[in-house]
Amino acid sequence: MAQGARRTAGQVVAVVVLAVAVAAFLSVAAVRHGFFDLKVYYGALHFWVHDHGEIYDYLKPGTQYGFTYPPFAALVMLPMAYLPWPAAITVSVAATVVVSAVLVWWLLDPVARRAGWTRWFVLAVALCLAAAFEPMRETVNFGQVNMLLLFLVALDLLRLLPAGSRWAGVGIGLATAIKLTPGVFIVYLLITRRFRAAGTAVAAAAAATLLAAALFPDAAREFWTSALWNTDRVGELAFVSNQSLRGVVARLDPEHPSTLAWLALVLVTLAVWAWRCRAAVSVGDEATGLALTGALMCLVSPVTWVHHLVWLIPALILLVDNAVAAPAGSLRRWALLAGAVVGYALLCSRIVWAWEKDFTGVGGFLGSNTYVWISLALLVLLPVRTWAAPVGGPGAPLPPAGPGGPARPDPSTGEPAGVAQFVEVDRGTATGQRHRVTGPLAVD
Repeated sequence: MAQGARRTAGQVVAVVVLAVAVAAFLSVAAVRHGFFDLKVYYGALHFWVHDHGEIYDYLKPGTQYGFTYPPFAALVMLPMAYLPWPAAITVSVAATVVVSAVLVWWLLDPVARRAGWTRWFVLAVALCLAAAFEPMRETVNFGQVNMLLLFLVALDLLRLLPAGSRWAGVGIGLATAIKLTPGVFIVYLLITRRFRAAGTAVAAAAAATLLAAALFPDAAREFWTSALWNTDRVGELAFVSNQSLRGVVARLDPEHPSTLAWLALVLVTLAVWAWRCRAAVSVGDEATGLALTGALMCLVSPVTWVHHLVWLIPALILLVDNAVAAPAGSLRRWALLAGAVVGYALLCSRIVWAWEKDFTGVGGFLGSNTYVWISLALLVLLPVRTWAAPVGGPGAPLPPAGPGGPARPDPSTGEPAGVAQFVEVDRGTATGQRHRVTGPLAVD
């Protein structure tokens, strides 16, 4: 057997073994939620369409949970009202799997090409690992829409915006019209001075919202004047699944959580995020901007259930990207790989649930907020990839060529000619000043 064939056979065996191991892990670790959230959407739509009730009046029997998304989300989900329940489950799972595969491919394929890895093998391994990731398996088991929203945002930031497309911003706008929290990416576009894309996002969100209001005026009136402000519909803030800064504060004093303390934490987090995002965009690192803003959204949202933490997937993948780009055997490479492995392992472990009933004391404070600490670490420590700036991309300077300098990136791929090389980039900082960064794989 030729060497290439043996290698392919070995990779196939490795993927099969990993898939079996993940399936065994899921059979033990995965909690069966019975597509709880999907049942809420399905029940609300049937109540609305077939029973002629008001969609925001519906509550899943025996619970306080109802439809909490804007009317445009109801419009998008409307076909579900005409599907049998098994078909609705199939569509939900299939859509999550497809968009997840595309997103992972967008983020990992450049890493595989730079490192010379077999690209299909990298994707297969990554998807197996994604299946074990607690936020991902919770998204699937609840029948949630998180990955669909992340895909829409990534379509803008990883594809349309770097290409200079006039449509850049539409994905963010539609995601915001479906669920309000992705609106933070409009702020991201504004603070990084991509005003045209921000305007497109606002226009798309407004158009989608007005369309839904024109078609369903009663539902729109109910949502914007009542349902949006009814916090009882989303659950208890101190519940351990709420891995946001608001959840941290609420668990300190569940009876009287301090709004002032939460707002102070949010303001500090926003300042750090804005500084880091402007540094990333100044060198054309849009993927890191996506990752940082995803982490921010998880932190500052009043409610971030564990399944919402799929927004951390880009940051974990970029940790691996930075590690692969670091010099072989260097402390930097090992530190980045360790960070990615530890973060991923903890986010697979369900560790926060050990404090579900009692999160008091120092141990309870540290343990019950484990995923919040990971989000904060990613926001503060995720490197900006100055070495991966696309040629000609918005805000992306071209590394100098010449004796002793790095080779220019390949114009056809936008990838650097080498990995362990020196980078010298004259770029703007978040304050608008200019300085020179020099060193092996320098980061901000």
